[in-house]
Amino acid sequence: MNPAKWPLVSIRRLLLILLLPGMLVVGAAEVWLSWRTVNDAADAAYDRSLLGAVKSIDSSISTASGGLGVELPYRMLEFFELTAQGQVFYRVATEDGLVEIGSPDLPPPPSPLETGRPQFHEGEYFGQPVRVGSYARELNEPLAGKARSQRIVIQVAETLDARNDFRRGLLLRTLARDLLLMLLATGLLILSITWAMRPLVRFRQEVEGRPPEDLTPMSPDRVPAEVLPLVHAINHHIERNREQGEARRRFVDDASHQLRTPLATLATQVAYAQRESDPQGQREVLASIRLQLEQTIQQTNQLLSMARADGAPLVFQSMDVARLAESATRQWWASAREQSVDLGFDGPDQAIPLRGDPDLIGEALSNLLVNAIRHGGAGCRVTLSVRSMPASPEKPAHVRLRVVDDGPGLPPEDLARAGERFFRGQAASVPGSGLGLAFVRTVAHRHGGHMVVSHGPGGRGLQVDVHLPALGDPA
Repeated sequence: MNPAKWPLVSIRRLLLILLLPGMLVVGAAEVWLSWRTVNDAADAAYDRSLLGAVKSIDSSISTASGGLGVELPYRMLEFFELTAQGQVFYRVATEDGLVEIGSPDLPPPPSPLETGRPQFHEGEYFGQPVRVGSYARELNEPLAGKARSQRIVIQVAETLDARNDFRRGLLLRTLARDLLLMLLATGLLILSITWAMRPLVRFRQEVEGRPPEDLTPMSPDRVPAEVLPLVHAINHHIERNREQGEARRRFVDDASHQLRTPLATLATQVAYAQRESDPQGQREVLASIRLQLEQTIQQTNQLLSMARADGAPLVFQSMDVARLAESATRQWWASAREQSVDLGFDGPDQAIPLRGDPDLIGEALSNLLVNAIRHGGAGCRVTLSVRSMPASPEKPAHVRLRVVDDGPGLPPEDLARAGERFFRGQAASVPGSGLGLAFVRTVAHRHGGHMVVSHGPGGRGLQVDVHLPALGDPA
């Protein structure tokens, strides 16, 4: 199932949905443990009374006459029966069953009796459940006719009515206590969740109360640590929106700055052509208008490319940058030959992998080549080279794209400003908008790299290096 189609659930409700079943499981376990504890407590209390009755009967047993005599403690048994709120039964017998006094059919113990160690168990006597306490000991003197000592077994049984009533009452009190504690825990849980959600509510109110033009970062103060990543993500989104708004503002400013003068010039030339009656003069004005239109179209295309490089989302793809650079070089070979420029490519035979936007990188290379061809002039040499640079202590692994020419280059005072928007060197003789290197620098920065402009080899011409990260997405 697509997570985007999941129903919206509040964090408060989600926490309750996740925690309440766990509390119910814990409550069920607590009920089971309470039942076991109540049973053990009831058995311990009532078994102690059973053992007292057994010990009382045992103290009244005599073998002085040669037989087995028992002087029953009737008053004690009456008191025990009154306490048990039911019937009480007893049995005194030798282990072999030859001598037996009392109720002969009491349930026997489930396991053999150990001498001097009582044993308690439940059973049935005449169709009613009873609890039986059994005890065995050695007789002090053997009975008449017996050569060795014998063991005597004493059993006392009681019905379970009073014991069950005690269990039931104790269990109900325990369950009432557990239920009260669970309700208190649930209330505290709800209050805790509500209190813990207050920073989120305050943060939501702060976001909703902001005016649309407010693009300042959100303050991370008084925000829980778990919400800090959300605040940082929102601030990152705000920063991207601010940059895109700034890019749109720059585009409008650049377009108005660059197109106002050419359009005014075109309007003047058209008005002059309308007043010109000489056909030859009109042809000359129309040729001038055509040249001005071509330059204006070129400036407009560069402005649109600059706007796309500034704010358009990048489409990252894995590519072979060596083959991309070679393709860009082949694209401008014909134009270079027309202007008597020797255009060459220097790259390895193997692929150089790079992750980036191939359209923007290809357009940046075209800008570099066009600038070098136009400003280098007839007879110059222009070379585009591609190298994969290994990591060093100063720099991580990166790809270097270099365009170098042996033309007139730029004076030292202009090198520092190369790459600024609309900047053209003092000695520039070829028409242009000053956006070519600015476009290349913007593309390099958006890919996590940078551009370096310097003199060519031997101090002649111009050298432009573009360094792009070799592995992974840009920082």
